[in-house]
Amino acid sequence: MRIHPRLFYSHTLIRLFAAGTFVATSLACDKSSAPKDARIGAILMQQDQFFRSNEQGMTDRAAELGVSLSAQNAAGALDKEISLIDAFIARKVSAILVSPLSSKGSINALRRAHDAGIKIITYNNSIDADFPACRIESDQTELGASTGRTARAYVEKNLGGKARVVLIGFSTQLPEQGGARQRGFRDEITKLPGVEIIAEQDAWLAPKAAEIVSELLTKNPDVIWAANEGGTVGSAMAVRNAGKAGTIAVFGTDVSRQLIEFLLADDGILVAVTGQKPREMGATAVDSAVKAVRGEAVEKSKTLPGELFHRAEPKKLRAYLKTLE
Repeated sequence: MRIHPRLFYSHTLIRLFAAGTFVATSLACDKSSAPKDARIGAILMQQDQFFRSNEQGMTDRAAELGVSLSAQNAAGALDKEISLIDAFIARKVSAILVSPLSSKGSINALRRAHDAGIKIITYNNSIDADFPACRIESDQTELGASTGRTARAYVEKNLGGKARVVLIGFSTQLPEQGGARQRGFRDEITKLPGVEIIAEQDAWLAPKAAEIVSELLTKNPDVIWAANEGGTVGSAMAVRNAGKAGTIAVFGTDVSRQLIEFLLADDGILVAVTGQKPREMGATAVDSAVKAVRGEAVEKSKTLPGELFHRAEPKKLRAYLKTLE
């Protein structure tokens, strides 16, 4: 979710609409592959590396297909998300791509769009309704489990199979997604009988995570895992600021430029993260929207795998950094 902190593109034409402060990205390419005059509205949940990469994937794919893409950010606020949906309804877009802020609270506004004939594609998160043409998600449980297996191997190799572990989550923000990641990690690392979970707290923004983890360091953890980008950044910073490099290992979920740089750092604090594939997710959302607008069959649900990034693979880490330029 990633969530849980800039690239705009030289080939993108940006226009600010007086009502709603929309960012409209008009793209032209070979339009023979897309519906005539197809217009897609995209709503990003918040402003971080994950959603910027989502937007990049959407932008690139829309350019290839020759469709118009208008993107805006809900900034983590449900009322803003709803106002953006209503604005897209008024503009009569063909489809809306959205990472819903609430599985229940986002339904009514999206249903209004659906009833107006607009195709709804959810990505990253979903809603408790079946009218979206497609939902595109990462396997949230596996994202946590992937890092959990890596942390378990670390504990076996470096700590004799015993570790005191702190979990930093975001379940109070997004219960389904955050809970799945946390269960995935916990289930894997606790396969070692010598592992003890000594604390579980929510902190998905880096400053808050740094504050909470700094307090939890008094419990003498050996391993800290965070469920999203902000939590991982804050956890690593807290360990670094406390001078605990080499004594506490940090693992996380999500990937960003900053986290890759932490993995490349000589201090050894951040060991591994499992990231989603946001560009692929964004491109897939546009593909699904275009098919739905054409009236073609669209898979109702698509699940994308995650990808592990480990400090033991610096060549891979540097190659990934280049993709973020």
